[in-house]
Amino acid sequence: MLRGERLDDKLLIHNYGHGGAGMSLSWGTARMATEMALARPERSAAVVGCGVAGLTTARQLQRHGFEVTIYAATVPPETTSNMSLAAWTPTSGLVDPERRTPEWDAQFRKAATVAYRELQLLVGRGYGVSWLDAYALRASAPDGDSAEADTLLPSELATASATLGPGEHPFPTPYATLRPSLRIEPSVYLDRLVHDVREAGAAIVIRRFESRAGLASLDEPVVVNCTGLGARDLVGDDELTPLKGQLTLLVPQAEVDYATFGAASPVAGGFVHMSPRRDGIALGGTSVEGDWSLEPDEEARRRIVEAHVDLFSRMR
Repeated sequence: MLRGERLDDKLLIHNYGHGGAGMSLSWGTARMATEMALARPERSAAVVGCGVAGLTTARQLQRHGFEVTIYAATVPPETTSNMSLAAWTPTSGLVDPERRTPEWDAQFRKAATVAYRELQLLVGRGYGVSWLDAYALRASAPDGDSAEADTLLPSELATASATLGPGEHPFPTPYATLRPSLRIEPSVYLDRLVHDVREAGAAIVIRRFESRAGLASLDEPVVVNCTGLGARDLVGDDELTPLKGQLTLLVPQAEVDYATFGAASPVAGGFVHMSPRRDGIALGGTSVEGDWSLEPDEEARRRIVEAHVDLFSRMR
């Protein structure tokens, strides 16, 4: 959701609901939300939410001369953003082919282009953003990237890939596709963004809103709604649907300096992925639409861990 509407005498801008692509697209959608805010003559804004969408929106507003106050029920490290896998996955969990329009595609491409450049500029600067070799493990030779990804992402955002055949890689699958990818470490990244918004003069106020009336009571003439799943109740967005993922963290292992994804194990029972970070090795492989529960699924945890044990035990 990225659009503006009138709320009494205020401009209410919605910037939420980016599926599994929030970490990837947030700088871009934040820039576009800021462009909407610039239509007002005032340079004072409230940002509701302190996850990655709220923090990047606050920074983009500040860069354009706004005084910003962030209102949030939780702040890092207690946000949903802190629990994400966090990598450059701009089309992950986001695209419904039946609802795409030329206008939506153009909006997406703009957001992705802005966000990709912003993330590249953070590499090596202590934000927990870095390049990492990622291997897609395959039972057969790939026939190219998906047509959907090709038509959505501008070509300049794609990194070159190499397909490795039998004997050219250490994994227990016949083929592996190697592609450098941007990795984001949430605990480092979000703490740095909090530091940056506060250093630039923003206040962070702990406050929970129950309805649009609460948003209308704020003093700021521009309000940007970055509440994520909370927007369903806050602004009555009944179309907002959760897509539950679950990570299992292993202790850090410095020698693991690459990521893997794909159903590479006969016990995987579906897609699994692994990405190393300074705070641990993140294992994942769940995507459950419509599940609002925050409780861990023990069966999913067992499946994912066993799949990775099997995968790495068979590496050469």
